[in-house]
Amino acid sequence: MGGPKAQRQGLRQNRNRDRPQARAQEQAYHHQQQQKTRKRQRPFCGLATLLVLFCGLYTLSFVFHLHHTRHVLVTSSPSRSVLASSSPRPSSSASLNAQMHPQTQPRTQTQTQTRPQTINEQQQEPTSPRRSQFQRKQYDICIAGAGLSGAVLAERYASQQGKRVLVVEKRDHIGGNCYDYIDAETDIRVSKYGAHIFHTKSTRVWSYVQQFSGWTTYEHEVQGWVDGQHVPIPVNIDTVNRLFDLNISDSREMDEWLEKEREMPQHEGSPSNSEEMALSRVGRRLYDLIFHPYTVKQWNKQPNELGPEVTARIPVRNSHDPRYFDDPYQALPSDGYTAFFHNLLQHDNIEVHVNTDYFASIRDPSLSHDPDAIRCDMTYYTGPIDTYFASLGWPKLEYRSLDFERRVITDIGTANYFQPRSVINHPSLSDDYTRIVEYKHFLNQTTSPHTVLFYERSKDGGDPFYPVPNPRNRELYERYQRMAQQEDGVRFVGRLANYKYFNMDQAILNALTIFDEDSQGGGALPRRH
Repeated sequence: MGGPKAQRQGLRQNRNRDRPQARAQEQAYHHQQQQKTRKRQRPFCGLATLLVLFCGLYTLSFVFHLHHTRHVLVTSSPSRSVLASSSPRPSSSASLNAQMHPQTQPRTQTQTQTRPQTINEQQQEPTSPRRSQFQRKQYDICIAGAGLSGAVLAERYASQQGKRVLVVEKRDHIGGNCYDYIDAETDIRVSKYGAHIFHTKSTRVWSYVQQFSGWTTYEHEVQGWVDGQHVPIPVNIDTVNRLFDLNISDSREMDEWLEKEREMPQHEGSPSNSEEMALSRVGRRLYDLIFHPYTVKQWNKQPNELGPEVTARIPVRNSHDPRYFDDPYQALPSDGYTAFFHNLLQHDNIEVHVNTDYFASIRDPSLSHDPDAIRCDMTYYTGPIDTYFASLGWPKLEYRSLDFERRVITDIGTANYFQPRSVINHPSLSDDYTRIVEYKHFLNQTTSPHTVLFYERSKDGGDPFYPVPNPRNRELYERYQRMAQQEDGVRFVGRLANYKYFNMDQAILNALTIFDEDSQGGGALPRRH
């Protein structure tokens, strides 16, 4: 593999995609796969004579089956079904179309200038499918969760070792928080759970992801609305010059200015919380304008109540570099993250069931003596670790979640935007949202005359997004971790199971490393009988 520059130049450029043609191809693909899936789901009759005698009954039973089937999601493999769940089918044809084509949201009939919509409220409850809908009773590998960690592990075991892999996902789609789709009203690809920018320094990770998607170069730039103006985030020379009316010109002058501003902890050793960390990096003025209010809005805690890693993750530049990341590999999947996940999970040995609760369908204690229960030689669990051990009655770990308010601006023009960058942070406490994301910026989606915005608000409760790093949660997690180490035949993988924030590339590398350890025997798990 060449150097970073050569790799960036080698990225597939796909900035001028024919969106209507892509949409038509996507719908045709899903229609074709649905027909194949339905054929595989038809009941089998062993005797030809019975098939002739009861063909009328067969037809009726097939129609009845379709009436009670919801969410059929298939990968690009034509030979197998990826999902069948048993929730009642809605009568609305628009709702059914959205479920059959998970990358397309239903088109609304009314057009308004700005229209709020809370995405999280649309999440459906997982169900336990009939066990007859699983293709087998015994699997080599079972994986709870179809996000990055689970999908990478499934792909590795299926493609490298020929293992039979079962993936169950409680949401109604694959891809975890990376899941994206085409917004039907604007024809713009958006992410359901917030913007995700792939970036990495790892040549192994970069080489791996290229097997499953074309990638379009994208170097992320973020700005903040601070003191009535847009300034670069992370803080760089231009940020300081605009906010404080200075004329810093180079890295040496910026370093000198930062050194004068910094406030070091009054105790020996390194900063012990996020307030001390931020003050030691940028000083009081930038802390008061940006770091302190944004942290309070994001975490609903004062910075001195959080571990130092929260503000340590935020870069500070001593240059004019406006990029949020400085990694050599920065890109977006040219056809979106959902297509990337479809390709990860398309192997014939991988069976995926979405809208399926792992605890109800596989780990329910009442199934331990059921001869029809699913058996797993090894299990990888990627969900919240405290949920796995909920029966212990211990306190729950803290997470912060997000709400997403959708607003559409119609007829803004194909080359026009609502804001100067894809992401604008709003640290001021006077705004009740933390940032606005405008997806039209991503992949140069300038064929749409409209734009769609998502206002993000942080909250307690809801889907777990961010572990809350403080002494109480660290101590509680260590208790759960000790229990996890004693769990026979189960390994806990990913950010929720490890109560640790992972960037996408870190989650992929972690899954690849775990596969190496377990498949080569170094970290092999005991067999579950």
